[in-house]
Amino acid sequence: MEKLSILGWREWVSLPDLGIDTIKCKVDTGARTSALHAFFIDYNANQNLVNFKMHPIQNRIDIEQHCVAPVLDQRIVTDSGGHKESRFVIQTRLHLGDDSWPIEVTLTDRDNMRFRMLLGRTAINKRFLVNPSASYLIGKFKRTNK
Repeated sequence: MEKLSILGWREWVSLPDLGIDTIKCKVDTGARTSALHAFFIDYNANQNLVNFKMHPIQNRIDIEQHCVAPVLDQRIVTDSGGHKESRFVIQTRLHLGDDSWPIEVTLTDRDNMRFRMLLGRTAINKRFLVNPSASYLIGKFKRTNK
């Protein structure tokens, strides 16, 4: 059996397809699908693309990233508070440590949440184990635009 790498409960990742160099995410094994902060979401049905903005840095709404991605699906997602919401689902490459692979991500406004991204269990399934008492086991990025 292949030895799995261990993640902490929070890690730094990048989403190069979306132009996001670094984003702190919460590794959430209770969430099936990953979620990414998004606002001003605009769906172009003719091209099946979603345009959105996001704040990649916690507690910084003055820094915005514009993103465009093909829509994979639209699903009803129940959040941790039991609220149901229709969300666009995109597929994007996740870069974590030395690994990179495609994941599905739902888009939702996470401005009031501590983390701009949740990394759900389907994204890490059969790749990692999670140590809930540790952080940044894969490495910590040094952000230059604090």
